[in-house]
Amino acid sequence: IIENNKPLFIGVTEMLCRSTDATVDLLKQELEIQLSELEEQWHFASLERIFIENRIYRDIEEEETWEGVIAAIDKGLKPFIKNLKRAVTEEDIVRLTEIRIKRISKFDIDKAQQNLDNLEKKIAEVKHHLENLIVYAIEYFKNLKETYGKGRERKSEIKIFDDIEATKVVIRNTKLYVNREEGFVGTSLKRDEYVTDCSDIDNIIAFTKEGKMMVFKVDSKTFVGKGIIYVAVFKKKDKRTIYNMIYKDGKGGATYIKRFNVTSITRDKVYDVGKGKAGTVVYYFSGNANGEAEVVTVHLRQVGSIKKLKWDIDFADVLIKGRATKGNLVTKYSVKRIELKEKGLSTLKPRKLWFDDAVQRLNIDERGEFLGEFTSEDRLLIINQNGLVKTVIPELTLHFDEDIVVLEKWVPKKPISAIYWEGEKELFYVKRFLIESRDKEENILTDHPKSYLETISTDYRPMVEVIFTKKRGQERKENWEVNLEEFIAVKGITAMGNQLTKDKV
Repeated sequence: IIENNKPLFIGVTEMLCRSTDATVDLLKQELEIQLSELEEQWHFASLERIFIENRIYRDIEEEETWEGVIAAIDKGLKPFIKNLKRAVTEEDIVRLTEIRIKRISKFDIDKAQQNLDNLEKKIAEVKHHLENLIVYAIEYFKNLKETYGKGRERKSEIKIFDDIEATKVVIRNTKLYVNREEGFVGTSLKRDEYVTDCSDIDNIIAFTKEGKMMVFKVDSKTFVGKGIIYVAVFKKKDKRTIYNMIYKDGKGGATYIKRFNVTSITRDKVYDVGKGKAGTVVYYFSGNANGEAEVVTVHLRQVGSIKKLKWDIDFADVLIKGRATKGNLVTKYSVKRIELKEKGLSTLKPRKLWFDDAVQRLNIDERGEFLGEFTSEDRLLIINQNGLVKTVIPELTLHFDEDIVVLEKWVPKKPISAIYWEGEKELFYVKRFLIESRDKEENILTDHPKSYLETISTDYRPMVEVIFTKKRGQERKENWEVNLEEFIAVKGITAMGNQLTKDKV
């Protein structure tokens, strides 16, 4: 653009901002002009009413000069002008002298008052627009689109790109291994224990038997410390992954239990997850992606007169705190071993999820359609227009096809009802089914290339209306309301279903 006779290079956003600001300024000027004109109309209408209603025109009958006429009218108006919005000028008085006798004789007080009321409403409306200028400008742009937009729709497709983190979209093309005894983690340790697939830009978190923790970038071989007890890909700012730990606090120290998360760290720095005392030993450790809390059994050594040598501890009874906390006391006696007794469920609050159809992604930022609250056991039901049905774990990194017709929280015992066109028989069929294998993607349509999905519902009692085609020379058959719950029983997902009707629909 040219600014002050010089070229200025700006981005599209800045250009739109400047253009919008200029439009808002013009709208403000227009409103101010409109307000001034309305106030002038109100002022003269009020003067006219005062002039005629109070018969001030009679005061000029005996005046012989023009100056006398002006003075007489001015004097006659003075008792009534205190409620006017501005002072009366000579120009106003001249306009009053131009009112014709015919108009004076036919003057209607009620109509005059109605006109003043309408003007006051318009003045109030314009003042409101000036006080709420941005809202007025938005409505102005919407009205422009509604009035002139028809037939000028955008031909190209607009897509919004969500914020992308490289670690979420990069291909995991590398395998991670660990040598627990020697304390090494890396991608080149192919003779050692396989951990997981990862990418070369991932961060890795590892814990050792001595209560040490370190986060580091994926490499061919990294030394963490001897006695590695846990290793996984690290997700920054991840508050849902909870670590459950029972440890001895130094040589001869008491045994403590704690739960904590790790959200941010300095890479390659060694941290203590205990209190850092020499002789610290981790008896039990687990990493839980959704805050699961298991039940473990504590076994004590037979020392002295200890009566209770075995009992259970539920991690769900332990509060989640920071990594540096000491934890809760388990026992001051010597522990022999700790065993897993029972795997647990998530102790975290269900996570609220939304689906933003603009970017076809899940989010927790309240953008788009609310899908519900999800625990670690819950799954998403996805049904596509091509008849594919599946359930998935609701990860924020999921990508979705654009032909989705159903996306909701899956209720395993809730039947799904579908009406589809069977290509070979050329008839509509109805089927109701439950998903039998939650990890398997299945197609509910037949294999015929002309088969297609007409409608599908996850309501418990879906109702459909069938509209029949009018046959030549005959009256149209009345519409038919069908309760699909009564029409067909729940069958297997691969069943063909029941024929809806033989008539043409």
